[in-house]
Amino acid sequence: MTIQLQAKQVSMRFKDRVLFHIPSLTIGPNEAVYLKGDNGVGKTTLLKILAGLLKPTSGDVLPRHQSLFTGLLRGPGRKDVIYLHQSPYLFDGSVFQNVVYGIKHKNLDLHDKRAEVISALRLVGLETLADEHVSVLSGGEKQRVAMARAWVLKPSILLMDEPSASLDQESIERLVFMAQDLLEHGSSIVITSHQTNALTRLCRKQWWIKDCTLIESPLLQIIDKKHKDKENNYVASNSD
Repeated sequence: MTIQLQAKQVSMRFKDRVLFHIPSLTIGPNEAVYLKGDNGVGKTTLLKILAGLLKPTSGDVLPRHQSLFTGLLRGPGRKDVIYLHQSPYLFDGSVFQNVVYGIKHKNLDLHDKRAEVISALRLVGLETLADEHVSVLSGGEKQRVAMARAWVLKPSILLMDEPSASLDQESIERLVFMAQDLLEHGSSIVITSHQTNALTRLCRKQWWIKDCTLIESPLLQIIDKKHKDKENNYVASNSD
């Protein structure tokens, strides 16, 4: 199932400081959004509000219904929306135990659950490490385990907070592969990043938090305009 989130008149204030005020925002279904902005403008805060993990000072995000998962832990959260932290929390256990946790309440027998987990680990290239303790993993491998754990839940919307920070090229490529798979099945993704990379190139819409509000634009048009400007400059320079 895919869903659409709508934010209306959402504001976040810390004491006398207004972090941002967003009159309206919509995400999903089947959208890929690049969320950008300087440090401290509220990108992580906005993602947590959309996930239902943080309550805004004012405004509302619809639908309001709750989920069993708070970034893969029980607690308040929005159904079918998963927030993937830059430094994901992994349980004290094996790689397999961490991934299967996401579907432990799913109505599947043990054989089918194991098959889903191994499929997820195969997508991120970690199936041979299924029985290893997470303490032996590198930072990039831990991020890939967290992505696999999110993928098995088949979220309608996946919010990825700086997912490629400090990752090697192989880890980034694995995350791209899983994000593409989710998009192909109708899910939406939102990615924050301080630099363009293979993950942000999946996006076709841009949200930019600037001057305490959010500016939205179709990223494809921005990319096309840059290419057209380069092409026009090339033609002009060669016609002189």
